[in-house]
Amino acid sequence: MKIIAAMSGGVDSAVAAARAVEAGHEVIGVHLALASNPQKYRSGARGCCTIEDSHDARRAADKIGIPFYIWDMAEEFHQGVVENFLAEYAAGRTPNPCLRCNEKIKFAAVLDRAKAMGFDGVVTGHYARTQEGPMGRTLHRAIDPLKDQSYVLAVLNTEQISGAIFPLGDTEKVDIRIEAEARGLAVAQKPDSHDICFVPSGDNAGWLRDRLGSEIGPIVDQTGTKIGEHKGAYTYTIGQRKGLGLTVPTADGSPRFVLKIEPVTNTVVVGSREELAVSQLQGEKTIWCGPAIDEKPLRGFVQVRAHGAPLDCTYYYADGRLVADLDKPLLGIANGQAMVIYDGDRVVGSATICESA
Repeated sequence: MKIIAAMSGGVDSAVAAARAVEAGHEVIGVHLALASNPQKYRSGARGCCTIEDSHDARRAADKIGIPFYIWDMAEEFHQGVVENFLAEYAAGRTPNPCLRCNEKIKFAAVLDRAKAMGFDGVVTGHYARTQEGPMGRTLHRAIDPLKDQSYVLAVLNTEQISGAIFPLGDTEKVDIRIEAEARGLAVAQKPDSHDICFVPSGDNAGWLRDRLGSEIGPIVDQTGTKIGEHKGAYTYTIGQRKGLGLTVPTADGSPRFVLKIEPVTNTVVVGSREELAVSQLQGEKTIWCGPAIDEKPLRGFVQVRAHGAPLDCTYYYADGRLVADLDKPLLGIANGQAMVIYDGDRVVGSATICESA
């Protein structure tokens, strides 16, 4: 096949590209420029949109022996990921920009462009697997549970999954670094990226305040009694305990947690840990990674964080929402998070949490 290798500048994407070449594919390496001025987002080796990363990607492509290009995706990234991130926080929700980047940039925009140019698909260094079967091509967890990235890939629809190639899904991370060393790739021991790539220093709250302002508002308890102040409701998240700066302690000295964020009134509501518990999740904007389901209840797992534990649940789809009834209550769920449903290790689909109870 003729495929594009999305090369971030890290060890995973470099080894994935090399494996694609060895598999007999015609491969062209592509690095995505996500900012017209990379230092606008981050400089250094902790992100995935730095000048250093583009140089590392080029050197890896040269070592592998494939053509290399840089694609300007700055406008698409800013509109589809950065602006979405700001809008979601301003609305009191907690988004995951890595999911949006996979959905809008790495697989929608890149795959669309690749197919328009006559390529058959896109290979990436994500830790996940695809399998052909009676349901068509489906998305599955990686063999290495510590590196599994199927959660952040659950925004891919069936057409995108059919054009995605994940050569690392059957390998553990430690073996990837050993392989990269053996291949002579300079990125073999390069640290993994951390935090949100477009937020300098990982200071999410400070980054949001700079762009959305620092309007002071009340922190209240469940009765509406003011017990503190904040500098922007959007800098808090459901379940947060630290950094509240409350001036009125509870009668028994127990800690308080953020229960609700009300952006219209710029209010943060806090309460006890027990009040965070939810037993049902409802999600909108459902994306199916295989056959769609209906109102018939099915048993499986739901995951609500990239490296969170899979939670036993009964799931179904009704009234335009993906619903998961949890076997055991869960703490600290925020609207805007992604809920991903699994049938064993197969990804059924994902949705954005809009309600919990």
